[in-house]
This record gives sequence, structure tokens and C-alpha cells, in this order.
Amino acid sequence: MGDRTHAHTGAAGRAATAGRPSSVRNVVLVGHSGSGKTTLVEALAQTAGAVNRAGRVEDGATVSDYDEIEHRQQRSVQLSLVPVEWGGYKINLLDTPGYADFVGELRAGLRAADAALFIVSAAQEAEAVAGATRAVWEECAAVGMPRAVVVTHLDTARTSFEEMTRICGEIFGGDDPDAVLPLHLPVHGPEGADGHAPLTGLTGLLGRRIFDYSSGERRENPPPEEQLPALQEARNRLVEGIIAESEDETLMDRYLDGAEVDIRTLVDDLERAVARGTFHPVLTAAPAAPGARQGVGTVELLDLITGGFPTPPERPLPDVTPLHGASRPVLTCDPDGPLVAEVVKTASDPYVGRISLVRVFSGTLRPDQTVHVFGHGLTDPGHEPRPFHETEVRVGALSSPFGKQQRPVTSCVAGDLAGVPKLGGAETGDTLSDPDRPLMLDPWTAPDPLLPLAIEAHSKADDDKLSQGLARLVAEDPTMRLEQNQDTHQVVLWCLGEVHQDVALDRLRSRYGVQVDAVPHKVPLRETFAAPSTGRGRHVKQSGGHGQYAICEIDVEPLPPGSGIEFVDRVVGGAVPRQFVPSVEKGVRAQAARGVSAGHPLVDVRITLRDGKSHSVDSSDAAFQTAGALALREAAADTRIQLLEPVAEVRVLVPDDYVGPVMSDLSGRRGRVIGTEQSGTGRTLVRAEVPELEIGRYAVDLRSLSHGAGRFDRAYARHEAMPPQLAERLRGRPENDPNDS
Repeated sequence: MGDRTHAHTGAAGRAATAGRPSSVRNVVLVGHSGSGKTTLVEALAQTAGAVNRAGRVEDGATVSDYDEIEHRQQRSVQLSLVPVEWGGYKINLLDTPGYADFVGELRAGLRAADAALFIVSAAQEAEAVAGATRAVWEECAAVGMPRAVVVTHLDTARTSFEEMTRICGEIFGGDDPDAVLPLHLPVHGPEGADGHAPLTGLTGLLGRRIFDYSSGERRENPPPEEQLPALQEARNRLVEGIIAESEDETLMDRYLDGAEVDIRTLVDDLERAVARGTFHPVLTAAPAAPGARQGVGTVELLDLITGGFPTPPERPLPDVTPLHGASRPVLTCDPDGPLVAEVVKTASDPYVGRISLVRVFSGTLRPDQTVHVFGHGLTDPGHEPRPFHETEVRVGALSSPFGKQQRPVTSCVAGDLAGVPKLGGAETGDTLSDPDRPLMLDPWTAPDPLLPLAIEAHSKADDDKLSQGLARLVAEDPTMRLEQNQDTHQVVLWCLGEVHQDVALDRLRSRYGVQVDAVPHKVPLRETFAAPSTGRGRHVKQSGGHGQYAICEIDVEPLPPGSGIEFVDRVVGGAVPRQFVPSVEKGVRAQAARGVSAGHPLVDVRITLRDGKSHSVDSSDAAFQTAGALALREAAADTRIQLLEPVAEVRVLVPDDYVGPVMSDLSGRRGRVIGTEQSGTGRTLVRAEVPELEIGRYAVDLRSLSHGAGRFDRAYARHEAMPPQLAERLRGRPENDPNDS
């Protein structure tokens, strides 16, 4: 790894293909926004020959031309696949957005990948690196996914590879920083007047060779004498780190006794340790200079991917469950086995329509094949899962996505990825399997969207298209949840952040032709009686012909929280005929649902019907319904009505350094901190109860407060009395918008 002779094996305009699972490498690129992931993908594609020197494929589309929205947003907003060939292997590079609002795309990339490259910018502060990537690193560690670190932007003024390597060791190494060590040291050219020193090459530590890229082609040279002491010091540490992870328990003893360990043994042990996920090499890379064919460090990185990262058969498959009572099969990544595949992403193309990006875990997917599609919906903590659905669909053409291109392929073997257009109603997370033996892959977890966006159709024409547009939008993006709130009668899109909201509105408008307006989100409040009261409802009308006559008297008393509406009949002597008592109850409950003060549903009261009057001719069901509603309104007018607000149980997970600010912020939101507890190394879980009126934008505020390192979840706890001064302010608002408070 790093000391081989290379020639690019790709060809611009031709789809990279794989004939067997062992020739595939699926690699996801992870990193904070602005770290240079997409630029690195372009550099790797250029070095592998998948694009020309301008970074373009044959039709002029660049590998970063993924979505028209990305150009307007000036950031990557979705998972993108760029397949390249290197040394006889097909490498599927999965470029993920770095912005926190699109973590769902990142989770999809992790599901499709077998290894991860963590891209960190030397120009970024340590807090930005830790906040954006530490949680994902731990997620990969939990499943043993191999990881390597790539440092970018080393040609920026006042950057240090040594300092960034130290930071990565602290952030990613945890208790073992020597498990995160560099394989190469950067070589810089002369510093310019602007303070920038271009990256011109690398010093390979294991082979003690200089890889010089200054001519535009990679050339090997011996290191200068003056660099040997620093090189040897770094090499010794790397060798010790590799030997510490070696499966040969005698190797460390021999090394400490002064024996020379041959480089082939070191490389083999390094590759095994990387594949096991116990050692994480640090590399550096930079895009090719104008006129050059290879970017600095790209050859070494492609070598690491093909030599050190595992093949799909070497990684465990997701758990699978048989449908309709069949026995659980034992699956392997075998192209001749039963078909099991998963839709990891759903996108829309203006010309092709819906395109599903599919990872095949077992079997081989072919055009014209009939597959069973089973949709279980992705897990969404704290909310009901999406409805199950299943159907059989005939697969059309298969393609290998590359930027905006869809290059045709004849099949997709186990371990590989392919694009499938018009796959029926398949959604992200759905399982594809053989119709004769339908199976279900256990779902992967999608983050819970916690930022509400209430919308209304802009016009009648938009209203007619709104439902279909929203359904397609949510089918594409499992991190977006659609709610039609029965209390506030609002259509609410729950998103991960403000940029996520902007992209949702943009896609509704540009893809589906639906113009919507964002409106203030309403929190479902309740009303209750603060003290007992009585009311008399009199509905007497005579306008010629059949009249209306109903009188009823009620007592209203408050009940404990959670009691709802309790109706009691205490009428004696037939003052209200038996057939009309249900009518009074119906009228009372209907009025309670409409509210008696500020238009919010009335709860937690006992309403007792104690007396009334009727007429033998003019009394009716409708008359007593009206009288019951009037009686409840009169009772409300004679006492104080208390507004109740929903309270959420909030769990905030943050690094220890942010516990104080988070607790102070929650207290400022009228929250009650219930307790704290340690959750892993260096992180604390803060549990609190906070009124939902105060946390409408908490998804955005927490990200700012914790530099992107904090996350939270919430669950409804109960409704409780709102402070009187706040209740009075809300009652005085014509729109009664709680979130404006």
C-alpha cells in the first residue's frame, strides 16, 4: 500500500462494472461541511481515469453536478454515487453532504458502504471537526466499520498536518491515539507571498520514499538526508502502532529486541488491521494542479481503498426476516444466492422520473426481472412507523449513476450498487427480494425530524397538487415527516433544520410544480375550568310552524389532568326527557371540542346535567344540542378558564463542555431539569421537561449552542397550566400563534 506501480484503469464515459463481489469496494466519504469531500471525489475520479483533466465526463457534466438545488444552495444536499475503476477493482465512492440537516443522506451512505473515509480540513478548528464527525465515527465503530482519515486543505496558510493529526488522534482515537497515525508526511513547495505553500508530494513512511507530484505525474525519489531523522521518528511510531494491532503476538517482542521487521510484513499487518477496523491511517490529498493528471495523494488513497478496505463478502449482512411465515434463511454475499437488495436512496430526474439507488446484498439483480418490494418504513423514534406496503414490480433497465449520467449496465452482483428507474412505488428503505421467497431487511434508523414547518397551498391550483407532491417528497426523504394535525388543522413538514426546510420548499416548487406558503406553526393548546361553575342553556324559538324549545342547567367542575370530558346525568323527575339526554351530551362535547375561551379544546372537566325543561311538541334533538352548548358557554363566562400547554420530555446528549450552557438555556425556556447522567466517554445526557411552546426551534438553537455536537429527542409528557401572564398574551392574539411568544 503506497509503494506500488500504478496506471489508471478507468475510462471516461464508460460504466465501471464488477463481475464478482470481491472486486467491489464501497466507500462512504464523511466530513463536515466545507471539508472538501466532493473535490476529493473529483480528484480520485480524475486519477482513476473516470473523468478527463477538466474533471468532466464525456457529455460535459462534472461529478458534482448532482442536483440543480445544490447549485442554488452552494452546498451538497444529497448522497451521490461516483463509481471508478482502479487496479482491476470497482470502487463505489459515496459522497455525503456535510451539513447536519442532511444526516439522513449520510445514514443512507453508511448503509450502502463497507468502509468510511473521514475527511477533515486542516483549515477548520478542532471543534468543528469534533462536532460534525465524532458521533458518526462512534456509529461506525459500533459496527466495526473500517475507517481512515484524509486531511485536506494543507496548502492553506497557517495549517499544520502534525497538529491536525494530533487532533484526529484525540477525537477519533479515544483511549488509544496511536490507533490513528499517518502513513505519509506532506511535502510542500516554496511558500508564496500570500503565505500559501502548495502541496507537491508525500513522504512514504514505510518505504522511506518521496512521492513527487510536482510534474503532474507521480514519481518516486529517495528522501533528502536532512529529512531522515524526522522521517525515522514518525516511522518508528507508525511501525509500533501497526505491530500493536498485529495478529502476530511475537512481532512486538522481536521489534523491541532490535530485529528489523520487513516491509511486506508491515504492509500485510497494516491492511489486516485497517480491514478489521482497529487501526485508522491518516492520509492527505489535494486536487490536481492545472494541467496535471493526478492529484497529490490520490494514488495512495486509491491503493488504501483497494488493498486495505474489506470486500463486501468480508462484511456482515444486515439481519433479514422472512415474510409470511417462512423460515429464516442464512444469507451470504453470494451472486448466486437468493436476491436481497435495498433501496438506499430515492431521487427524481426530470426526464427519467423516479430513480432508486439499490445496494444488492445477496444474489444478482438483472433487467426485466420481477422482484418483490416490501416497505416497512424506516424507524422514526417517538412516532408511528410509516405504513407497510408490498407489491411485485418488473425491473426495467439498470444503470450506474455518475453525476447526472445514468450509464447502462447489464447486471448488479451482490455487494454492488445500481440505479433502477421507475421501480413502482418503492421508497427509501424498501427491501427487494425474490417473489417466491420474499424477505425483509431490518430497517436502519433515520434521525427524528424535530423542526416543524407549517405550510399552506399558495392557490387553489396548488392545493390540488399538494397531496401528491408531499407524498413524493416524503417518499424520497425518510428524514422528513408529514403530519396533518387534527387539533390545529395544519399541514406540517417536520425537518432536521432550516436548510432542510428550504430544500423541501425548493423541491416542491421546482420538481413537482407546487407553490406553498410557510405559516406560523401552532402548538395544540387546551383549555380547562380553573374553578367550579354553573350554566343555563335556553334555546327557545317560535317563528310560525314547528318551533324549538330546550332548556338545560349544568354544573361544571375541574378534574385531574388527563381525565378528559366526563358527562353525568343527574336529572330527576323527567325535566329533560330521557331521549334528549344524549342530545345534551352531544352538544356539550361538540362545544368542548371547539373551546369556550380561546378556541382550544376543553379538557379535564366533569359536566353534570341536573335540570331542564322541555316542550311536548317543540323539543327536539337539535334544540337540546344547542341548549347544551349554550349552557357550557355560560358556565365558562362565569369563571376563569385556564390555558394548558403541552410539555415535552426532552433528552439532550452533549459533550461535557456544553452541559452548563445547555442546562442554563433549558431553564431560560421555562424548563425543569430532571437530572443528568454520563453517556459514554466525555458526554452527558441531560433530561428535562420543557413546554413545547419554547422548543419549536430547539433543533437549530442546540446546534448553534453546542457547535453541532449536541443532539436531542423529545416525547410528549402531558398538558399543564400555562403561566397567567403568557396565557393573557396569547388570548389577545387574533391568530393565537403560540410560537410568536
